[in-house]
Amino acid sequence: MATEPRSFIFDPAISSAVPAGTDIPEPSHGEGPLGEDELGRMLRYWAASNYLTAGQIYLQENPLLREPLSPDDIKPRLLGHWGTSPGLNMIYVQMNRLIRKHGFDAIYIAGPGHGGPSLVAHTYLEGSYTEMYPDVTQDEGGMRRLFRQFSTPGGVPSHVSVTTPGSIHEGGELGYALSHAFGAAFDNPDLIVCAVVGDGEAETGPLAGAWQGTAFLNPARDGAVLPILHLNGYKIANPTVLGRTSDDDIAAQIGGHGYDVTFVEGDDPVQVFQDMARVMDDAYEKIRAIQADARERGAANITERPRWPMIVLRTPKGWTGPDVVDGDPVEGTFRAHQVPLSGVRQNPDHLKQLEVWMRSYRPGELFDENGTLRSELQSLIPEGKLRMGANPWANGGPGGLDLDLPDFRDYEVVFDRPGEKLVENTKPLGTLLRDAFTRNADRDNLRVFSPDELASNRLQDVLEVTNRCFVGPQVPAVDQHISPDGRAMEVLSEHLCQGWLEAYNLTGRHGLFATYEAFAMVSASMTVQHTKWLEEGRQLSWRKPVPSLNILLTSTCWRNDHNGFSHQGPGLIDVLLSKRGTVARIYLPPDVNTMLSVADHCLRSKNYVNLIVIDKQPHLQYLTMEQAIAHNTVGLGEWEWASTTQPGEAPDVVMACAGDVPTQEALAATEWLQQHVPELKVRFVNVVDLMAMITPDRHPHGMDTARFEEVFTWETPVVFAFHGYRAAIHEIIHGRPNSSRFHVHGFQEQGTTTTPFQMVVLNEMSRFHLAKQAIRRGMKNTVRTEHLQERLDHEIARATQYAMDHFEDPPEIQNWTWQG
Repeated sequence: MATEPRSFIFDPAISSAVPAGTDIPEPSHGEGPLGEDELGRMLRYWAASNYLTAGQIYLQENPLLREPLSPDDIKPRLLGHWGTSPGLNMIYVQMNRLIRKHGFDAIYIAGPGHGGPSLVAHTYLEGSYTEMYPDVTQDEGGMRRLFRQFSTPGGVPSHVSVTTPGSIHEGGELGYALSHAFGAAFDNPDLIVCAVVGDGEAETGPLAGAWQGTAFLNPARDGAVLPILHLNGYKIANPTVLGRTSDDDIAAQIGGHGYDVTFVEGDDPVQVFQDMARVMDDAYEKIRAIQADARERGAANITERPRWPMIVLRTPKGWTGPDVVDGDPVEGTFRAHQVPLSGVRQNPDHLKQLEVWMRSYRPGELFDENGTLRSELQSLIPEGKLRMGANPWANGGPGGLDLDLPDFRDYEVVFDRPGEKLVENTKPLGTLLRDAFTRNADRDNLRVFSPDELASNRLQDVLEVTNRCFVGPQVPAVDQHISPDGRAMEVLSEHLCQGWLEAYNLTGRHGLFATYEAFAMVSASMTVQHTKWLEEGRQLSWRKPVPSLNILLTSTCWRNDHNGFSHQGPGLIDVLLSKRGTVARIYLPPDVNTMLSVADHCLRSKNYVNLIVIDKQPHLQYLTMEQAIAHNTVGLGEWEWASTTQPGEAPDVVMACAGDVPTQEALAATEWLQQHVPELKVRFVNVVDLMAMITPDRHPHGMDTARFEEVFTWETPVVFAFHGYRAAIHEIIHGRPNSSRFHVHGFQEQGTTTTPFQMVVLNEMSRFHLAKQAIRRGMKNTVRTEHLQERLDHEIARATQYAMDHFEDPPEIQNWTWQG
């Protein structure tokens, strides 16, 4: 006969429900700081959370087991994850005790992917869930709704998600728990983030890198992260690496990242609760001692990285659940990962075993006759906003964190005529950010994040007023702009940079993630997950708007002269194009003034993922600030000064472009046509907001058909020079009239270490390729067309040979300016 779940507090009232021979231990209080009464109530609260967790997985009726369990009480599809939940529940109970004892702000990040029922159970018990969802009442009827909504159509998922009060962390994709925890703690001196890392999650690259966050956490001005590595030994089917690693090796590995590692392990709930309470008391005291010492010395004087407390918790997977099912061990094995009893509706033995398991928590002792948590257990819940499900830092921050930005118009690039002056496109943004740091110096609400590329991407002006953050030893004779109180966060991990900023945003603060274009794909999946969070969050009335995630891509595919093919890839544009229009924004400013206007909008915006793509190298400038603002407002439009048509005259071809290099090549192509084919009438169109080309039913920025035809006409051929992959434009214009007339030139996955012009030649986006296409599509005279195309082919061959011979582009191409 299968061994049944163990009841961990003796209760004669349920003895009749427990089969003979079941091991029910005598009362024990273990050794530790918890008194008999507090320990007993904490264990019962834990039982309540375990009961609600199991109920979410299994039950659709009979939520308090007031009647014998029947097959009709069981959901038709059993979905969810039990294995990690008892450990998550125990940690939550311990955190509640610590908060009540000391009265501090804390949030809970559940790294184990499918711990959703655990966090839902706790927020329901503490009341924050019902405050957000009033129909899920704290009574029997509300409990029934709680159970029925879990992993059912239109309900809540099995992982911690945006629908879970108190969460800033999406549990669907593993690896980001610690980076989100540190991002929330930055500039948040009173907050402690409890970050539970699953042993499966600990195997991911992003999580492995995230342990290094201690080198950037300044205890004088930041909050604290309390990592708890929860080892239960197994993933969905396999043992975990750290689960099979010795304590000594784990301590050496994680201790090397600056942690003081303490272990708690066992399967006796009484003793584990005592041990965990003692260890968490010690951890809290160490955190406050580190902070007190640092705050006495000041944020600029922290020259050594503190040894922050960190806990390793070893408990059985599926703790307190079925021990053996059908002769196979379950508790403490991979079989407990998801649904330990899977055939409950069809198998009477499984149904009986489920009933014994759930009754072992003694719901009648936990909930009163109305189905409400008993008052003596409610006394364990922190008050008001100190409840982790109700803490403002888990819902956009407490307010007062708006960004004070200087007027972007003050940074205008002034020129005599368009297409003549060269400026490094991103450098003025660095100047604007420098002044933004100064204006927000007392608000602690702004940071920039970059993988060691701040200066490389021409944003170095911010270093005039802040430094690169590094908490650790410095070499004054060598280090430049390094300080423990810096707000420029540079670490060679796109995952860390983006994860830190995501949590910084979700807790109400502002920032910018700047990186090389090709390597934004390293964290592209994070971008996808964040857009999903924002998409869902916008549907929840209780979720406050949060500052947008702003991503700046520079060192683009067209201007990586010395780096080569590995650094050439504009794929993040395609990734973001697949996201809903309510959230995703893609901007391709052609010059500084448009970029400054775009950046101001993005930094002020809420609930978006804003992608800005612009190269850092010197580029020609085209629009005054007034023109740039007007251009950005509509998103795309004709540049009349670059067109060869007269006002109101129908063009033979539309020359369109999106991006700085494509704009230059399209302008040069238009000028060549003006000089050599003056009879060809060209309308020049620039696109800065890529989403403006989408139909308005797919994106709020989309142009209606009348306006789109006003710009691109109804049937005129369009030659389109595009920064990214060509297929993106074809996807964008899907649904537009006569879309086959668009002939797109863009990145074709052709690249190498070469000159700037040879890069556009390799990808057939050079001025000569664009002019050839315009002639082919816009002219009717076949003989003249062939002659002109031969001439353009000669220009391509000549420029290519020159680059091979001289290692640079011809002077007339290098030094080209608009003369039209």
